[in-house]
Order: sequence, then structure tokens, then C-alpha cells
Amino acid sequence: MAVKTHRWISFWFLLTVPVIAWDVGYCFMRPRSMRGGDLHWLWKPYSIYQDIDYVYGLPALQSNNGFTSAQALLNVIETLLNITYLYFAHVAAWPPASLIGFASASMTLSKTILYWAQEYYCGFCGIGHNTASDLVVYWIIPNGLWIVVPALVLVRLGKDLAQSINFASRASANAKLIAKRE
Repeated sequence: MAVKTHRWISFWFLLTVPVIAWDVGYCFMRPRSMRGGDLHWLWKPYSIYQDIDYVYGLPALQSNNGFTSAQALLNVIETLLNITYLYFAHVAAWPPASLIGFASASMTLSKTILYWAQEYYCGFCGIGHNTASDLVVYWIIPNGLWIVVPALVLVRLGKDLAQSINFASRASANAKLIAKRE
């Protein structure tokens, strides 16, 4: 069976590689990547975000909160999976590539839901200081994208995987039926 690919999924995985790499760099290079740090020029837009989300800001760094770096480490694994999917889907043409894409999207969705749940269960300790409009513009919409798109990827690749499994199951049943007749 040929690899079934979807342009929008490949585009998403390709687009997220540099975005996630940039975010990982910010997280692992703190405090040098933060406002006032010698490398901050590479992460200038994070000047806003470190004030919006304290997980990315000084409060988490000063309290030695490991969540930021832990999620950045998972981002590295997620990005490697995205690159692996792109390679197996478009270069090696390996039919099970969809399984790697499914695993990666599942990881992204799970990690993002964990990020949101952590905020809920700590009483919005990292974002509760924001105005409603700042919260919507700088936290909910950008982070919500990491829930919506991976969920759509999971639905699409899940359907593709189910179709492949059903096809293989029918082919196996037909082969057994033919073997019985012979």
C-alpha cells in the first residue's frame, strides 16, 4: 500500500519544526534568552510572552520550576517525530509513516492539554494576572492552535490508519478464504 499523505498535515509538521526549535532554544537558554540576557535579541518577541505566561518568565525561573524545561524536552522529541514523519512520508515512502505522524500529533495534543490543565489546577498561577484581552490574544489563541490543529491531524490520520487496518484485515480474510478453497 502506498503512503497516504495530506499536504496540510505535512505543512503543519514542516512549519512547526522551526517554531518549536525556537521555543526550545528560549526555554533551555534561560536566563540568557530572557529580557536583559545577552542572547535576548534572538527571542525579542518573548519579552511580551514572559510577562504573559510566568512559566516562561522570571517567576518560574526564580522558583526553579522545572516544568518549562521539561516541556521543552518533550518538544524536542515531538519535533524529531515530525521530521521523521516527513522523511518517511515523503522521502522513503514508507507506508506506516502515518503511525509516526499520529504519535507526534497525539504527543502535541497531550502535552498542550497538560500545559492548560497545569494552569487550571494551580489556580492559573502562571497566567491569572493578565487582563481578559491579553489572555485571549497572547495565550488562548496561540496555545489553542496547538490543540485544534493536532486534534484535526489525529482525526485525519486516525481515519487513514483505520482504513489501512480494515484493508489489511479484509485482505487477510480473503487470503484465508482462498487458501481454504484450494
